[in-house]
Amino acid sequence: MAVNIPGVIAMVFFYLLVLGTGIWASFKSKREQKRTAANGLDMALLANRNINWVVGIFTMSATCIGGAFIVGTSEMMYTPSMGLKWTIIMFVAYTASFIIGGLVFAKRIRDGEYMTMLDPFQIKYGNALTAIQSLASLIVDTTWFPSTLMGLGATMSVVLDLPYNLSIWISSIVVIIYTLLGGLYSVAYTDIIQLILIFFSLWVCVPFVMMNPYSLDITQTAMNNTLHAPWIGKLEAKMAWRAIDYFLFLALGNLGLQAYHQRMLSATSSSTAQFTCFVAACCVFVFGTPSILIGAVAASTDWNLTSYGSLSPFERGETALVLPITLQHLTPSYISVFGIGAIAAAVMSSADSALLSAASVFTYNIYKNILRQQASQRELQWVIRIAVVVVGLAATALTNLKNSIIMLWFLGNDVSYILIFPQLVCVLFFNISNGYGVVMGWLVGLVLRLLCGEPTIGLPVVLHFPGCTLEDGVYVQYSPVKTISMLSAFSAILLFSYLAALLFNKGLLPARWDVFKVKGQRSPQPLTPTGGARGEENGKFLEMTQQASE
Repeated sequence: MAVNIPGVIAMVFFYLLVLGTGIWASFKSKREQKRTAANGLDMALLANRNINWVVGIFTMSATCIGGAFIVGTSEMMYTPSMGLKWTIIMFVAYTASFIIGGLVFAKRIRDGEYMTMLDPFQIKYGNALTAIQSLASLIVDTTWFPSTLMGLGATMSVVLDLPYNLSIWISSIVVIIYTLLGGLYSVAYTDIIQLILIFFSLWVCVPFVMMNPYSLDITQTAMNNTLHAPWIGKLEAKMAWRAIDYFLFLALGNLGLQAYHQRMLSATSSSTAQFTCFVAACCVFVFGTPSILIGAVAASTDWNLTSYGSLSPFERGETALVLPITLQHLTPSYISVFGIGAIAAAVMSSADSALLSAASVFTYNIYKNILRQQASQRELQWVIRIAVVVVGLAATALTNLKNSIIMLWFLGNDVSYILIFPQLVCVLFFNISNGYGVVMGWLVGLVLRLLCGEPTIGLPVVLHFPGCTLEDGVYVQYSPVKTISMLSAFSAILLFSYLAALLFNKGLLPARWDVFKVKGQRSPQPLTPTGGARGEENGKFLEMTQQASE
C-alpha cells in the first residue's frame, strides 16, 4: 500500500494546529507571569494556579481520555472474552475516580497549596523517603508516555502506511516542543484543541462505520452473532472477584497519578478543582461512546467481504488495532483521516500530561528540595526544560521495546495502585503514619504483588489464593490480587507506624535507633496560610519544615 498523501497532509495540518496552540499558550504564559510577577516555577508547573473551570474541565478530562482509552475501548468491545460488560466496568471506574478525587482529595490537596502531590511526603517524612516515592512516580510517568505513543505508531502505520518509528518520533517531538515552551499553560490549552478534535473526529466517523455494507445491524449481533462472539461480552461467576479488582484498580489507581493532582493544584480554588473533577466524570461516557460503537461494528462485520481480507483481526492477532483497521476498511479514505486525527489527539493529550508530571516531580521534589535547595528560579526553569527533553526522549526510546511494552504498562499501573495510592491516603488523612510504616508498606505491597504472579508478562504464581487454577500449564489467579496487595500495603503502613510510635514514645526502644524521628514528626500542613503569598514562600516554608523535622 502506498503512503496516503491526503492523510499525511491532514495530519501535518493537525500537528501544526496543536503546535501553534501550544506556542500561543507559551506567550500567554509569559504575559501572565509579567502581569502577576509570579515566579517561573509556579508558572511552569501550575500555570500560577490560575486555571479556570472551563480550561480545567478539558485538561482534567485529558488525564483519562487518552490514546489507550480511545483505542483500548474498541479493542475491549471486539475481544470475545470482554465486550460491553467489561467496557462499562472500565467507564464506571474512571467516572468513580473523578468523583472520588473531587469529594475526597481536591479540597485537601488544593487548600494545601502544594506544588506536587509529593510535598506532603517531604514535609512529614523528610527527603530520603520522598526520594524513593518520587522514583515510583517517575516510573509511572515514564512508562505511561511510551505506552500511549505505541498505539499511535501502530495506527498511523495501518491507515497512512507511514513507518512506525517515524510516526512515534514526530508525535513525541511535537509534544516535547510545546510542553518545553509553555509548561502547564501549553498543556492545558492544547488539551482543549485535542479533546474537541477527539469528539468531532470520532463522531464524524461513526455514521460511515455503522452504515457500511459489510456489517450486520449491531442491535442483532449484541446477543447472537454468527460472524464473531456477541459484542455484549460475558462475565462469568468465577470472574466476579477479578471484575471487582479491575474496577478498584482503575478507580483508585488513577488517584496515584501526579498528573491528576497537578490539575487540582493548578485550579483557581478548591471549589473549582472539585467542579472540574465532577464534570470530567461525565465526559468519560461522552468521549468513549464512539469507540464503543466502532468496536461493536467491528464485531458485526464479515471481514471476508472487505479489503482487509479473509481472516478477521481477531484471527490474525490484530485485536489491538481493531479501531484503525475498522476506520481504514469500513470508511472512505477521506473519513478515516478524521479518525486518525482523533487518535493522535488522544495520544498527545495523555503524553504531555505524563511528560510534565515527570518533569515536575524531578525538578521540585528531587532537584530543588534535595539536590539544590538554594537553586535560583532561572536555574529551576532550565532544569524543567532539560527534564522535559530527557524524559521525553528516553521514554520515546522505550517504544523500540515492542515486546516489553506490556511489562512497562503493567509496572507503571501497579506501582500507582499498590505503592503510591495507599501511601498518599495515609500521609494526607492518617496522622499516625510515619517513616517505618512507609517502608513496610512498600515492602509488603511489592513482595505480595510479585508473589501473586502475572501471566501476561510471564511472572509465575508463587502465592496461590482461593480460586487459583491451572489453565494451559499456567496458574491463573481469580482472586482480587491487586486489591489484596494494595490493602495489605495500606494495613502495613498503619500497623507498623503505630508499633514504631508506641515503642519509641514509651521508651521501649532507645531513641538513638529512631532513624525516622517519629517523636519529632508532624502532619503535612498547607504550605502557606489562607490568603497568603505563594511562589518563593512555598519553597521557604517547605525548607524550614524539613529542617525542623530533621
